[in-house]
Amino acid sequence: MAVSTLPPLPTALSARARALRPAERLCHAVGLLLVLSGLAHLIVFAVDGGPWDGPVSWRKPVTFGLSFGVTLIAIAWVTSYLRVAERPRSALLAVFAADCGVEVGGITLQAWRRVPSHLNMQTPFDTAVSMTLAVGGGVLVGLLTVFAVAAFRHRPAGPAGMALAVRSGFAVLLVALASGAAMIARGVVLTRTGHQQEAYRSTAPLKPLHAVSLHAVLVLPALAWLLSRTPWSEPVRTRVLTGAVLAYATAVVATGVWAALTS
Repeated sequence: MAVSTLPPLPTALSARARALRPAERLCHAVGLLLVLSGLAHLIVFAVDGGPWDGPVSWRKPVTFGLSFGVTLIAIAWVTSYLRVAERPRSALLAVFAADCGVEVGGITLQAWRRVPSHLNMQTPFDTAVSMTLAVGGGVLVGLLTVFAVAAFRHRPAGPAGMALAVRSGFAVLLVALASGAAMIARGVVLTRTGHQQEAYRSTAPLKPLHAVSLHAVLVLPALAWLLSRTPWSEPVRTRVLTGAVLAYATAVVATGVWAALTS
């Protein structure tokens, strides 16, 4: 969807003067359910046991539920600072919420069936689930890329440093999307060529990079928001935030180098 030419009044300023939009409420509700699902499966893991690592474990519904839930809520909040027309933003958020639900639902279903969720082509049903997750991942990449483009096309609103935080968060998020796509692409190629077990192992080097870079879009804007509540001067807040951005970028580079060396 196209980003429209907007009036100078930032979306975020009006967002604080009104109730949440229906799409935002949907994101918060679905995000909370996904977080609760992740926590519930942590209890299941504690009771049922089994391996934490590997393609078949309770780790996947736990980590995906928590990660998708937190990310969904974060995106609903962070995009309120973007200068995007309300209707396109609401539509994108609604699709994003639905897609997050499908992704976590498919992963959770396969965990209960005790079979791998990704790269699993063993049966027609498993193939359908795996391909649904892959397509859903592509949709997530597209939606988040649209928001990232909007962040750089128009300066985000908000307190001092928020524009830097939002833009940096989305830039790092693109690294997470690229690493996730690379894991899926490499795994699918190995699966299609008959190397199923190698396909499962092939994702391991990129997982830390994907995990570290995924949540910058929450951490950095949240830090900017917290700094805006301090009595510090604007230059001091900006320096602190700039240091945090550099530190986060260093962590992403370090995990990227580790992934390259261990691949």
